[in-house]
Amino acid sequence: MHVLIINGSPRVKAYSNTDKILEKFTAGMSENGVTFEQYEVADAKQWEKIREAYYNNSRIIIALPLYVECIPGRLMEFLESLEPKNDGTGMAFILQSGFAEGIQLRCGEAYLEILARKLGCEYQGTLVKGDNFSIRFFEGEQRERVTGPYTEMGREYAKNGDFKSEACKRFTRPEIFPAHIRFLVGLLQKTFAKKMFKKIAGNFGCTKALDYRPYS
Repeated sequence: MHVLIINGSPRVKAYSNTDKILEKFTAGMSENGVTFEQYEVADAKQWEKIREAYYNNSRIIIALPLYVECIPGRLMEFLESLEPKNDGTGMAFILQSGFAEGIQLRCGEAYLEILARKLGCEYQGTLVKGDNFSIRFFEGEQRERVTGPYTEMGREYAKNGDFKSEACKRFTRPEIFPAHIRFLVGLLQKTFAKKMFKKIAGNFGCTKALDYRPYS
């Protein structure tokens, strides 16, 4: 089996959480004899090659981050340049996000099912997982704890050719936090997480407060 993988992140590889996920996913997939070619939508110079690969491959995986229930505009711009295939091509998706609860990604998942059909492809499921915001800020064991489980999902795809198995469904957990966890998360957001985001913003050169509202 040969698979075309399209990294739909608008970030270049060095800063793409999706790319770090794909490193692990493709490693697991390759263990089972699956070959693949991978391209990045962030690099406009690759678009012609991606289009050619899209028309010439019968199995496609599009991996992408979800930004507040919206797919990246860069990916949408590329997809609008494609013609529907209508030739039995199978299309699956890896949908990841910083939001930890699976329920936060379900709207995006529903859209991707429609998208596959609009492109004339057979929908082969979406691998949904949140809590990935910190990947590119971690190294070593910390990053491995977040990205490592995708290796098993690569093996799962190689075995089934889709993301419809019970193992893939369980991978999304938690679907929603219980009430006491939601309370604690809210508390952390107002304390520890706020300090962490302030530090990250400072590293990016931000000098204004996180709640700065210049137009209010």
